[in-house]
Amino acid sequence: MEFLQSYGMILIIMAAVVGFVMAWGIGANDVANAMGTSVGSKALTIKQAIFIAMIFEFAGAYLAGGEVTSTIRKGIIDSGYFVDIPEYLVLGMISSLFAAGLWLAVASYLGWPVSTTHSIIGAIVGFTAVGVSVDAVAWSKVGGIVGSWIITPAISGIIAYLIYQSAHKLIFQTDKPFQNAQKYVPFYMAFAGFVMALVTIKKGLKHVGLEMSSTNGYLVAIAVAVVIAFIGKWLIGRQKYSHSDDAELQKANVEKVFALLMIVTACCMAFAHGSNDVANAIGPLAAVVSVVSSSGEIASKAELAWWVLPLGGFGIVAGLALFGHRVIATIGEGITHLTPSRGFAAEMAAACTVVIASGTGLPISTTQTLVGAVLGVGLARGVSALNLSIVRNIIISWIVTLPAGAALSVLCFFALKAVFGV
Repeated sequence: MEFLQSYGMILIIMAAVVGFVMAWGIGANDVANAMGTSVGSKALTIKQAIFIAMIFEFAGAYLAGGEVTSTIRKGIIDSGYFVDIPEYLVLGMISSLFAAGLWLAVASYLGWPVSTTHSIIGAIVGFTAVGVSVDAVAWSKVGGIVGSWIITPAISGIIAYLIYQSAHKLIFQTDKPFQNAQKYVPFYMAFAGFVMALVTIKKGLKHVGLEMSSTNGYLVAIAVAVVIAFIGKWLIGRQKYSHSDDAELQKANVEKVFALLMIVTACCMAFAHGSNDVANAIGPLAAVVSVVSSSGEIASKAELAWWVLPLGGFGIVAGLALFGHRVIATIGEGITHLTPSRGFAAEMAAACTVVIASGTGLPISTTQTLVGAVLGVGLARGVSALNLSIVRNIIISWIVTLPAGAALSVLCFFALKAVFGV
């Protein structure tokens, strides 16, 4: 315990710096989940997307990021092994944040959409297994994460395929696509409002002590759906369209209607993402602050210091502003050609999968969910519509993420032990 008392402030400052690095990595890489399809489908420009994401990601992180957070994300390691060596937990969490943040920076530079959740989990598993004990890791949960690499994209891909096909049959393949778009898109808007409200309720509001019962959550989501449907119908009526029987102009009108919808879904996804994934940066940081402040006592939950959430929020915004465009380009333009209707199908499928996962406890990555959805939309038009070299690179980056985070974390952990003489 003398170690924590002697170096307490230094350790907290180090944790804050690497926590910011990790949040920066989340912003650079993961925010493409909310904005990639909107930019790729031309519903938003890259500047508009970054501006909107900055507001809603920060709002989600700061307003709904959590007063209390689990000190060890997802219960992936057994804290009992650290009771007699709390300094190892502190150094390990600092190492994990730095390792995961560094890997996310590299992946973002290369334009690879990887999982921020899996990056930090890989890092925590790495230092624990090598530096403490192999038995301290919940390997069954790690196995569940590996399984999610297949299950999650498959679920979202199937849902995206079905949504895209429904729009194709109800609107695009009809004699009057624009009139049918005006008729059916408010229902899609209601569906979007319902799912996005559920995502926000399940993934966001619970962090600020506003957790609702399932019944109330569904009732609120239905009310939001109805309101959005009426607002959507009003907005569609106010849009200016080119009145012509030309098939291409009719399709352009339809895509204009879907573009309105994309902006709404992008805002909701950004808020829900900020509220949920900021925990990947502030969870380990909260653990360090908690253990140091309590002179080595390891609690299962940690009250957040006032400065932790703003630090996470600003980190996400900084990463998004500087590097976010690279991964946004991969998801929005690299995998397949997106239009607003296709982008909407992908984003809706990703949101539906998040809701399903929240209800069933399935360990998911929002990145893999959205990539799977974009693949589903691409496959609806045939394999030739996909850029298979980009898809291959993405899959390789997913496989590399866990071991990359683990290896970097191990190196950093032993380096810190040497520096502090622990």
